[in-house]
Amino acid sequence: MTETKKRQIAILGSTGSIGTQALQVIDQNPDFFEVSVLTANNNHELLIEQALFYQPNAVVICNPDKYAIVKEALKHELIKVYAGPESVDQIVQTEEVDIVLTAMVGFAGLRSTIKAIEAGKIIALANKETLVVAGDLISKLAFEMGVPILPVDSEHSAIFQCLAGERYSTIEKIILTASGGPFRGYGLEQLSKITRNDALRHPNWEMGRKVTIDSASMMNKGLEMIEAKWLFGLEPSQIEVVIHPQSIIHSLVQFKDGSMKAQMGPPDMRFPIQYALAYPQRLQNDFPRFSFADMKNLTFEQPDTQTFRNLALAFSAMADGGNRPCILNAANEIVVDAFLEERISFLQMPELIEQTLGYVSFIEQPTLDDYFQTDLETRNYTKTLIG
Repeated sequence: MTETKKRQIAILGSTGSIGTQALQVIDQNPDFFEVSVLTANNNHELLIEQALFYQPNAVVICNPDKYAIVKEALKHELIKVYAGPESVDQIVQTEEVDIVLTAMVGFAGLRSTIKAIEAGKIIALANKETLVVAGDLISKLAFEMGVPILPVDSEHSAIFQCLAGERYSTIEKIILTASGGPFRGYGLEQLSKITRNDALRHPNWEMGRKVTIDSASMMNKGLEMIEAKWLFGLEPSQIEVVIHPQSIIHSLVQFKDGSMKAQMGPPDMRFPIQYALAYPQRLQNDFPRFSFADMKNLTFEQPDTQTFRNLALAFSAMADGGNRPCILNAANEIVVDAFLEERISFLQMPELIEQTLGYVSFIEQPTLDDYFQTDLETRNYTKTLIG
């Protein structure tokens, strides 16, 4: 090992799917990583359990109603306890933190990511909504501060790995792979009968509820397209999506000379998490390996954007730019919540998003305040449509 100082990791959203898998990665290399900060939105019980085991410098429970419980549970530990979203914004700027893993779900991760970049912290980005909503501002700020943004999404990690040693200017296009989710090949009649529990059964990946629904509706791939645009400085015409049901090839890059690179591996988020946290090193682990002998075929097909309208809506929002992706993201967060609460149907989600995109005013060059205002207006309007 070339490094003696352990990398101090702040995990924003430690109780979610990405956060818990990140802790498994840290468990694999305790001589390389150390947990400095853990934050959770509402799951105080798991946060307490994690804090007692990992003994971070500090924890933050975003829900202030749970602060007293967490504080009491950790009163005999040398762990600082804070509450509220503002505390997350402050904690990422502390001197002890080296890398901030942004695993908070949705728009909520934007402000803390900005604060971490302003403090010069390395960003391991698992919160795709940050770049979807404000990719122009985040990209400029990261460049100005000299802060690397290391992608954690498996598709973007794949592209990032394929570009090692390459110049971004040599990219002809990138191809993001999608499993197709549990409803690949379904028609509108079949989708009209989909239940929440049906949509939560992803065939390949272990993910949180929101991301699992996004994957089933293909919105997840739409958001990933927009994120890729900003991560790799691409035009919308340079981004394609292909359905790859086995989820072994995580994405591909096609270069100007016609050659292609693909990154492969098991459908396990711990691999891209570890790559981001350890970059540029590759560390040993005992996670399951892929065997070609166990999988005879790798197949590919074009996505059905007529049936899965979210993908078409996302591409349109990406092409429009401005605050349009912000509108798309906010409307999607509201309709996914409504679907999980069984207040709307599966097919109503893209319908409501499209209505909202047509209603909220377009801003070509939004400021940060414009993004926050757009987000608020979009959420309120989409809620009125749901009733």
